[in-house]
Amino acid sequence: MAQSADQMSLQVIPTVSNAALLQPGFSLLNFGGHVVFFGQKGWPKRSCPTGVFLLDINQNELKMKPAFFSKDSCYLPPLRYPALGVLRASVGTDEHQYVIHGGKTPNNDLSDKVYLMSLVSRNSKKTTFQCTEKELCGDVPEARYGHTINVVHSQGKSMAVIFGGRSYVPLAQRTTEKWNSIVDCLPSVFLIDFEFGCCTSYRLPELQEGLAFHVSIAKNDSVYILGGHSLQNNTRSPSLYKLKVDLPLGSPSVTCTILPGGISVSSAIVTQTKDSEFVLVGGYQSDTQKRLVCNTILLGDNKIEILEREGPDWTAAIKHCRTWFGCDMGKGSVLLGIPGANKQFISDANYFYILRCKGAEEEKEEELRVPICSQTSTENPEDSSAFEDSEEFCLSAEANSFDAGDTDTYNEDDEDDESDTGYWITCSAGCSVDINTWVPFYSTELNKPAMILCSSGTAHWVHAQCMDLSERMLLQLSGANVKYFCKEHVALHRGLQTPQRGLQLKKQPRKPPRKKSALKLATPGKKSFLRRLFE
Repeated sequence: MAQSADQMSLQVIPTVSNAALLQPGFSLLNFGGHVVFFGQKGWPKRSCPTGVFLLDINQNELKMKPAFFSKDSCYLPPLRYPALGVLRASVGTDEHQYVIHGGKTPNNDLSDKVYLMSLVSRNSKKTTFQCTEKELCGDVPEARYGHTINVVHSQGKSMAVIFGGRSYVPLAQRTTEKWNSIVDCLPSVFLIDFEFGCCTSYRLPELQEGLAFHVSIAKNDSVYILGGHSLQNNTRSPSLYKLKVDLPLGSPSVTCTILPGGISVSSAIVTQTKDSEFVLVGGYQSDTQKRLVCNTILLGDNKIEILEREGPDWTAAIKHCRTWFGCDMGKGSVLLGIPGANKQFISDANYFYILRCKGAEEEKEEELRVPICSQTSTENPEDSSAFEDSEEFCLSAEANSFDAGDTDTYNEDDEDDESDTGYWITCSAGCSVDINTWVPFYSTELNKPAMILCSSGTAHWVHAQCMDLSERMLLQLSGANVKYFCKEHVALHRGLQTPQRGLQLKKQPRKPPRKKSALKLATPGKKSFLRRLFE
């Protein structure tokens, strides 16, 4: 391969506020240089009921600032590993909205919905977005994650192309031992018409595997698919595919061509540096080896060229860590994270870097501004729907701080390890929850036991099932803004409570009863007896 000469730089971010939110599977959206983050693993705290944030980097410090959604917006859950695509108002314009499809919910369920997210307004104090859900009909793709979505343009029309990903085994095929097993999706290509919400699926003979965590790049009427991991044979595809979409007045047509020059990689990140130039960075070339080599991808009208390029000066921590993750920030920059050493004992579970793929001169002309936003369903946070603490381990016991104890045990096998040790705890003396024998008990559970926060002391989590909570009571406690105390602390809590002083009612003076003659009270038959008694 030829080599590109552009220099790449790596910048350490020493301070990251609420770093525990930035877990593998998060997404970044770029609106005119302002980067929006969403997709944290757990439900946010009720006092901060948002799942989207604006990233703000100032003096090597990354902060998160809340953003808002317009009143006509739908609720956008904090999805992990969704597919993102850019839908522009017209070819060549900067005005755009993001297409969001699929991904994992905080309850580790999978979504099959399609959302359109756009920027409504922004000033120094408030950023407002609009999110709408697009209803689909026809061959609707099943719920999935680790797939891609791209927008193609042909003959004056636009359509979205969905391919790849993973899904859970259908409910009818699940067993207790393999309740949350995952499988590769079928190698079908889906076209979505946003004007009418119609979906059409295509099976192409060249595509034999539903590759997950692959790379896809679109230009005009073509989508290029590179790499990806197959669970069936545990390989990373070295093939390079070209999907060409023709959109005539009648039915669309899709063709696939296998091209030479592919790369065997999964979970890689792609960022765009020029109109037809992209940079490929990160990912894994095997289950136990990261891919530290970077590539420049050049797209022509009908061709693609992949060149090896000199990477940045990787730090020793990046070179020696087993896993890493990140996302494209737009404008030729990538946010990278690596697990910290002894992460269970430190406040920040991960360390973060910004990888800039543009040259120094280009960086001076275009300084990257980074804001993060937090998802709110309405402009007023008090109007947003309450989250259910039982559905996911909350990230914080305080309103403005986040606990790093709920970090993932990140797996190099394409982020499939969901074994959070925080769930498998002994929450009380009679706790019977075991990772090897646990089965779903509540309808909201999929592969994690429901938990609820005990408000005593420093606050701690207990399993709802161990507290003998009915599902109805659990939902009531989760939906209401009330404190809950577990079995071991409810008595202590009651002992510390001071009974409320009730209002004293004025007592009317009691009139003495009128004394009546015993003779008058007596019946006629008893008069003689009483007369003798008093005489």
